[in-house]
Amino acid sequence: MSKVLIVEDDEAIAEIERDYLELSGFDVTIKSDGNSGLDAALSEDFDIMILDIMLPGIDGFEICKEVRNVKNIPIIMVSAKKEDIDKIRGLGTGADDYMTKPFSPSELVARVKAHLARYERLITDNKTDNDTIEIKGIKIDKTARRVFVDGDEKSFTTKEFDLLTFLAEHPNHVYTKEELFREIWAMDSVGDIATVTVHIKKIREKIEADTAKPQYIETIWGVGYRFKG
Repeated sequence: MSKVLIVEDDEAIAEIERDYLELSGFDVTIKSDGNSGLDAALSEDFDIMILDIMLPGIDGFEICKEVRNVKNIPIIMVSAKKEDIDKIRGLGTGADDYMTKPFSPSELVARVKAHLARYERLITDNKTDNDTIEIKGIKIDKTARRVFVDGDEKSFTTKEFDLLTFLAEHPNHVYTKEELFREIWAMDSVGDIATVTVHIKKIREKIEADTAKPQYIETIWGVGYRFKG
């Protein structure tokens, strides 16, 4: 049974989320403030985390950053704020997804299942023989999930690694943001285009010598992105 950690200070919302997830077979733990949420996330083994941004004590952005430093479990951030800057900041701290309140509990369950399914496939893939991609100074070890740029190892979040690997495996192919979102996040992309944009920006910061003149991931204006092979 997959274990879900909900960090949410609104008791009514937390209970609805818990009820829907438990009906779908998940083991759910609720924490109502940032400090206890962070302690639970770091000290216990959860498979996925649903994290509110505005919390008593430590806010969701800081919790996400702290958890991501030591764990690669999927993190879904939720907030009543609709501003793109909050979504961009959340994804930039390492979150895998961002949902704006109010949202359908059934949609939350669907996203939890999609993230867990992909995460479980990644764990299974890690048990196979080493598989690497090497292109123009970049080495991607798919089994160990490690990336080296000119011999120096760079740290990547789960979704950053998945996105870079997918693009590198399909060099010179132009993908729209919608296509990349469906491929990497396995969900409909409506309203979530910023997710891809932010992750591309973070990847470029790690692999490009000059992000203003990228030599690996090229923007095709009005269309999407291409990894230059």
